[in-house]
Amino acid sequence: MKKLLITSAAGYLLGSFPTSDVVSRVVARRNGGNHVDLRSTGTQNPGALNAAKMLGARWGLLVLAGDVAKGVLAAIAGRRIAGPNGAYAAGTTAVIGHCAPPWNGFRGGKGVATSAGTSLVLFPLYAPVDVGLAAGVLALSRGRAEWATFTASACFVATATYWWARRKGNAWGPEATAGLPIYAAITSAVIAYRFLQAPEPRVDLSRPMEDAHEEPAD
Repeated sequence: MKKLLITSAAGYLLGSFPTSDVVSRVVARRNGGNHVDLRSTGTQNPGALNAAKMLGARWGLLVLAGDVAKGVLAAIAGRRIAGPNGAYAAGTTAVIGHCAPPWNGFRGGKGVATSAGTSLVLFPLYAPVDVGLAAGVLALSRGRAEWATFTASACFVATATYWWARRKGNAWGPEATAGLPIYAAITSAVIAYRFLQAPEPRVDLSRPMEDAHEEPAD
């Protein structure tokens, strides 16, 4: 139990790392402008898509990579410390940490990228299916990200439960204990809640922030 508590705390702290804030400050220094708080502009979500639209595509990709990495590192650390259940616990709290970081008044992102990072370690056989399903629904729903997320989440939980019940193999991932469907259910619920609570965009997102400067970034 002590090790599970340690892994849960470690996962939460890793997940709460403010990737978008760090990237936004780097952009401000490079361009000599003011720091852009992604929580109060654009879609008001400190995630990769909002970063790409407000700061520029390459910066959005950097935020995406950082958020995915948080999930990967948390799951790996949890497994090393407390085995399979430690991995699932750390992966779960990493997503929670991203969505509700203590450093920003518990106002975080939607958790999709960080969740994807955890699934690469915790449920690798299903990770590409999850991405493909979300992309397919996103295309069919004409860009309705919430539909893609809810559909992918429901399938994720159902598949994780089946995998645990049937004691299926998990490639390089940890043994499919009861922690797998619990992790899938909690992270899916947290992400769904964040989508439901998402505010309306405040500004026109047609121009990236870096385009507004006379001197282009390198």
